[in-house]
Amino acid sequence: MLRQVADVMAGPYTISFDHRHGELRVQVKGESSMANTLAYWNEIAEWVARYRPQSLLLVDELTGTPLTADEWMALVQAMDGKGFDALRIAHVKPNGLERVEFCEIFATEAGLDARVFTDVRVAELWLRHGERRHLRQRGDDVADAQSARRRSDEKV
Repeated sequence: MLRQVADVMAGPYTISFDHRHGELRVQVKGESSMANTLAYWNEIAEWVARYRPQSLLLVDELTGTPLTADEWMALVQAMDGKGFDALRIAHVKPNGLERVEFCEIFATEAGLDARVFTDVRVAELWLRHGERRHLRQRGDDVADAQSARRRSDEKV
């Protein structure tokens, strides 16, 4: 599904969605701005709520002045509670990262399983086969609990 979205202040952008086999694939093109980025992430949030995918592959081809670190932080904060914590997110910037690595840092700090890439194929592989942060943390919790039990058994 392709939608043309016009925003007089931010400039136009186009966004397309494809949902299949538990993956939501989104492609966005147009002018880079905080307003456009916030708008398309809100559209993605609506799709996430409706289809509940396991993963999100975003191909972000916005051009122009990249967002600042503060804007990326504001975006991550604005998306809190919109369902992104339930899926794995690969954000692809095929024309170069352009500071999007800040988004990965802030998203990870917020507890999201998200990474940024410049290559769609590498992102696809990570979505399907890469180590999952939340699983690693759960495993660590189990290992910590087992270790604590062994130590308490040794003391008795």
